[in-house]
Amino acid sequence: MPKAERGSGTRRGPQLAPSPATVCRALVARLPDVLGGLSRRPVTAGAEQNAAFGDPAIVLTCGVPQPTVPQDAQLLGLSNVCWFPEEHSGETVWQTIDREVAVRVVVPKAADGSWLVNLSAPIVATVPATAPGTLHC
Repeated sequence: MPKAERGSGTRRGPQLAPSPATVCRALVARLPDVLGGLSRRPVTAGAEQNAAFGDPAIVLTCGVPQPTVPQDAQLLGLSNVCWFPEEHSGETVWQTIDREVAVRVVVPKAADGSWLVNLSAPIVATVPATAPGTLHC
């Protein structure tokens, strides 16, 4: 999973096929300059599929593998995007489960929670929806 490097960016995510790469470029281009009061910052690699905000950085990566979601997982529907959150030490990893191209957002524990709502609109506008299968938001 790409993490923000100290200073100015992230490591490159997975190499994308042409169709997901087009979707991810459109998403990254549509992301806001400020996310929940955190300024967008440059990334050092994978700018067509990664974005970072603040320090410590909230990192968005487009085109990640679809997550494996347990049937009893707690899912959160926000502004027409179904998110699967996983708590890890020091961060929460949120992944979309209802999009043709999966998006992951890594949020450090210290970050304000208003960021996710601000990401839903660009995702809805650029990443086609798909049925989440037997899971429900």
